[in-house]
Formats: sequence, structure tokens, C-alpha cells
Amino acid sequence: MKVWAYNGAVPGPEIRAQQGDRLRVTVENGLEEETTIHWHGVRVPNAMDGVPHLTQKPIPPGGNFTYEFDLHDAGTFWYHPHQRSFEQVGRGLYAPLIVEEKQPIKVDRDLTWVLDDWRIDSSGQISGGFGNHHDSMMAGRVGNTVTINGRLPEPLEVRSGERVRLRIINAANARIFALNFEGLRPSIIAIDGQPVPPHEPNGPILVGPAMRVDLVLDMTGRPASRSRVTDDFYKGLEYALAEIVYTRSRLRAAPLAASIELPANPLREPQLNGAARHEVVFGGGMMGMMSGGGMMQGGMMGGGMGGMMGWTVNGVSATGHVHEPMLTIPRGRTAVMNLKNQTAWWHPIHLHGHSFRVVSRNGKATAHKEWQDTVLIPPQETADIAFVADNPGDWMFHCHILEHQAAGMMATIRVS
Repeated sequence: MKVWAYNGAVPGPEIRAQQGDRLRVTVENGLEEETTIHWHGVRVPNAMDGVPHLTQKPIPPGGNFTYEFDLHDAGTFWYHPHQRSFEQVGRGLYAPLIVEEKQPIKVDRDLTWVLDDWRIDSSGQISGGFGNHHDSMMAGRVGNTVTINGRLPEPLEVRSGERVRLRIINAANARIFALNFEGLRPSIIAIDGQPVPPHEPNGPILVGPAMRVDLVLDMTGRPASRSRVTDDFYKGLEYALAEIVYTRSRLRAAPLAASIELPANPLREPQLNGAARHEVVFGGGMMGMMSGGGMMQGGMMGGGMGGMMGWTVNGVSATGHVHEPMLTIPRGRTAVMNLKNQTAWWHPIHLHGHSFRVVSRNGKATAHKEWQDTVLIPPQETADIAFVADNPGDWMFHCHILEHQAAGMMATIRVS
């Protein structure tokens, strides 16, 4: 299968560094079109954010660009293009960025699963039709073949009593995963790279496009036994994502007693009293055509996707990456944003340059006030997020179903 790849592999090279390191990466563009790299979830300076024309000129074919920034936060992140991302990511341009804690938790293995799906045609190649009207106005480009680390899933061989840190990254254009670990009791220890009090999920583990979830799995099955990891998000299309296969040997008789709680990252705590408060309404799409006004910004409806009716943020269907800021927030001010999904579809909403606390959903306080950079909002539901606007610049704020972004569900937030 022909793909587009970083350094000839899908996923591209896993970058591992330690919290506090300075990362320097030179990108050489071997494509026949422009590209950039966005360091998803990393709190970079604005000039290093990889948004074409907004934060940098795109890298031309044959050109190069050097990204350099400090890694303030430990966690699971990833990198991908922001230029025509609905096709460039969809053809294989993505890779993990793992920033290790200075004192990692004790595990036997630290594994990364980059999940993706591909739309494969009868010849075994990637199907064309990127950004078509149907995908753009409905659920996005959901593929027919799921991979883990660029390969069809293979059995994960473990030993009874082993402790595994599993870093899950959803690099798919649009597929949402709802993961169940048969016979195990996974502990969620981080979401979107940011630590969370260790807890067991209440139901399947939802991982929307661009999101990451870090789990600790104590392999409590018997030697020589098997269990499955299943995905049941799309009803009627449930399937086994992977199989966990125990060897005949036992590593230890009982789970490790060591703590699995991660140290906090140096994020400024939002001060809700006196915060600037804003309402953000997401509208449009099929079965919700342009609810909320339907004004276009940039000269064409649909984000350059042929001029069709698009998605909206506060009634505006944006095109390109450069447009007037939806909000301007003074640097250092806490902002609280009430996000309303007034569409018939799920949306993973991503803010560049910052992490935010998800303080409530549908008016009810969240259990852990999770730090995230991408919040998955079901149809007709709301989420309140809060963050300190401490990273100056113009920042993208968009749906990470990449077809939705290209068809208008994006905006700019200015921190001045």
C-alpha cells in the first residue's frame, strides 16, 4: 500500500525526550505539495505551532524548516501536518512524541499504540475522495481497516503479573474508539498527556480523534490464557481490536504495590472567580444545516472544500487558517468557555498552545476536572472548559475530525 510517511515509516519516528529538554527537529519536505508540522498538545511558542500562514509560511516542496522549543510538560503527545491535514494525515503522516517524566512510575513495559483507520479500495490501496461532501458534512472519513502502529493488529504477548503502561494515541481522521479490556481493570493515569488521579473507567474508554489516554494495565490473567480488546463505539460494527496472549510463565503472583500516580505538570491553575466567560456554539453539518446563522468568513463556504455548506463556530464557517479572531483574551487572564454542540454529530474540539480543565459537562461538575487539549463533545451536549491564557499569539481552535475542520469548524483565539 502506498502511503505518505515520515522517514519512510507509518507511524513516523517516535521521538522520546525528557521533561525540560529542548527539542530541535529539522523537517525536509519531500512531498509535491506544501506541508507543516503541528506538535499536538505541546505548549510551544506560537511561531513553532505549525499552522500554515497563521504561525509560519508552509514548507514548500524541496524546502525545510527547523522547529525548536522546550518541553515543559511530560506526557504522551504526537505530531502531524496542519496543511491539508485531512489528506496528509489520512495518507500516513503522523508519529508519537513521548516526553518522559524525570521520575517515571514503575512499570515492566512502556508501550505506545498509535491507532488509525484506513479506507482501502479493492486493489488494496488507499481510496481517494479525500474531503468529499458526504464525509465532510457527516461523520468524517471513517475507514474500513484499523491498524495499531501502522500494522494490522497482532497479539500482544504478556506475562501474568506484568505491569504495562499503555499510551494510546488516536491518529485517525474521524474514527472514535470505545475500548474495552476484557478481564482487566485498566487504570487511567493521564488524558491528552496530562496526569489525572488514577481511576478505573466508568464504561468503555472513549478516545476521540487526536486524543491520548495513558493506561496502567496489571496483567492478572492466568498463564496461557487469552483476552480481547474490543471497540464498540459504532453500534452494529463492534469488533476485536487486539488480543492479549499470556505466556506460560508468571512474572509475579500479585500486582506491583508501587504508586501509579504521575506528578503534575507546571500548568497554571484557572481562577474561576472573575474569569472571562464566553459561549461557543458549534453548528452546521448534514441534519443541522448551518444552524446558528451560517455566515462565511474568507470568501467561500466550507473551508475550501468546493464551496459547499459547512460547519460553523458561533455562526461562522471559516476558510483557510487565517481569519479574524473569534475571541481576544488578555495574557494571564483565566477564560471559561461554554462549548455547545448543536449538531447531530460528535466533535473533538482542540485548542492549540494551551491545556484546559474540563470543569463540567451538561452543567454537572466533572469528577476529576481533567486537563485536556481536545475535548470530545457528543451531539446536543455541552462542556465547560477553563484555562489561563498565558501563551501569547493567535491560536487555532477547531474540530479534530479533519474533514469538519476543513469544512469550516475552526476559529482563532488571540492571546494578547
